[in-house]
Amino acid sequence: MTQPESQAYSESSQATAALVLGILGVVGCVVTGPFAWYLANQEIKAIDEGRRDPVNRGQATAGKVLGIIGTVFLVLALLFLLGLLFLLPVSVGISDVLTGSAVAN
Repeated sequence: MTQPESQAYSESSQATAALVLGILGVVGCVVTGPFAWYLANQEIKAIDEGRRDPVNRGQATAGKVLGIIGTVFLVLALLFLLGLLFLLPVSVGISDVLTGSAVAN
């Protein structure tokens, strides 16, 4: 049996980079999640246009899914930090009033 000749593609794959960034985005470095999502989308688009090898579609899809999950984690972390930023002064103000240490003007 002869194997088909390997087709040369005009661009190198970014699927592995998207997958690595996606894994990092889920494991703990959430800021890489949106980058993984973007790279994976670009890779899938290039595969669909025939500029990149379709054998890497699975890695690109996994990178996209992990990038989306990492992006959700990033948004949740930002909402949590914003909540702390706004709730901490309110809770300190309430505790000052309850303990009588608030200064009356």
